[in-house]
Amino acid sequence: MDNVCFERRALVEIPEPQPKIAGRLRRSYMDVLSTRMSPLPNSAISLSRRSRPLVSCSRRPWIGESDSRGEEEEDVKSPTTISSHQLVQLLSSLILLKEKQKCTDDSSKLKLLLEDLLQKKASVYRSIPYSRLGSNRDAHCYRKAYPHLLAFKRSCQEGGQTLVRTGDWESVLEFVLAGWRCTSELPQWDTTGHNVLRQHCYSALARHCSIALRHHQPPANKAREILRRLKTARGHNHQMSSCVEELKQLLKDLKH
Repeated sequence: MDNVCFERRALVEIPEPQPKIAGRLRRSYMDVLSTRMSPLPNSAISLSRRSRPLVSCSRRPWIGESDSRGEEEEDVKSPTTISSHQLVQLLSSLILLKEKQKCTDDSSKLKLLLEDLLQKKASVYRSIPYSRLGSNRDAHCYRKAYPHLLAFKRSCQEGGQTLVRTGDWESVLEFVLAGWRCTSELPQWDTTGHNVLRQHCYSALARHCSIALRHHQPPANKAREILRRLKTARGHNHQMSSCVEELKQLLKDLKH
């Protein structure tokens, strides 16, 4: 029997191996540029769409809009008239607003002046050296505090003059009484001549107080309260005696 050789066929054809593609392969700049510059089939349509002129988005006037605008212009052009009663109310509200603003300004000014006095008094005590074996009221400590004492005296004089120029006499009296208390709290020096600045402050405040009492007549209840405070101030220095007498005479005139 002849040997018959049958040709063996592969059941499945094995394809040739494909080259591997690297993951996240970055394209070069020239490849990207060439793909963008390559003409597309719908390029003519896109160019034609892009070349269309933009339609203006201006709002078209509605029917009857021109008439309404004309009416609005006529309303704006027509002058607004107010009655006499409304005019009186407007003027009275403006006057009240002006008075309220003035009171606010005066109170804030008085507050600032009193804060300045307290700050100058604190500066006097901060300037005194307390780490000494001897007295801290001697000439050496006085020379340290002398510039701050001068600043305190200047604040007493100029602060009272500022309030006197404004004509707010109640604020003047309040400033005098508060300044008198601050002056009484200044340090008492061992040498008598070093206390002259304190006396100058007392005399300036007493002068402001007498000017306020000449131009201002407070009500009876307010006058009694001020008299009580002035008597307390007279206990610190006798220069307030003249103001006490003036206020007593004012109270007698109010009773009659």
